[in-house]
Amino acid sequence: MIDLRGRVVLVTGAGGTIGAGISARFADAGAVVVRHLGRADGDLRTDAARIVDEAVARHGRLDAVVNNAGVQPVEPLPDMTIEQWRSVVDTNLTGPFAVTQAAARHLGRGGSITHIASIEGSHPAPGHAHYAASKAALIMHARAAALEYGPRGIRVNTVSPGLVARPGIEEQWPEGVARWQAAAPLGRLGTPEDIGNACVFLASDLASWITGHDLVVDGGVTARPTW
Repeated sequence: MIDLRGRVVLVTGAGGTIGAGISARFADAGAVVVRHLGRADGDLRTDAARIVDEAVARHGRLDAVVNNAGVQPVEPLPDMTIEQWRSVVDTNLTGPFAVTQAAARHLGRGGSITHIASIEGSHPAPGHAHYAASKAALIMHARAAALEYGPRGIRVNTVSPGLVARPGIEEQWPEGVARWQAAAPLGRLGTPEDIGNACVFLASDLASWITGHDLVVDGGVTARPTW
């Protein structure tokens, strides 16, 4: 029901399962979708500027950005190297910082930036110290950016997914999927389109007075008491 015809949206990390779902939902809403399929390499600021500039050069404008590119390796904290820590933080946090800074130069009033964070930003899992920390920081970056870009009419929010289905996940992690389904009040894993729907909403005029907000999309898992 949301009409984004005439708007140009940049989605990073669009080659992954969630990124593809986000891109598809924006396309369904009529937006022109620029899909960045990889993740930032080398000089993050230079790479981010190139991605944004190419989108604007090709389509003449930029209306919304979804910072979806990210990694989620598993490594116990006692064994984690500084290189492993930096790799996750550079991709999950520094990358969105650089893309946000570059995109904001082109976004006008009504522009929207959405970071894909995670419920692990407040509920960490074992082996994910670097990932959880990067997502917690990403949520706070969005709030800080909302504060500073708000006077220009640019909104910045986060979407924090829970466990999202991907091909093979039930075979690779059967006990985890079963535990999630038992814990989630809605009784299922999320779909990439569930995350895309949240992003489309936040980029639309329906969310014109929403900024600095973390929209949790987890089937209700974080509502369940843990004691």
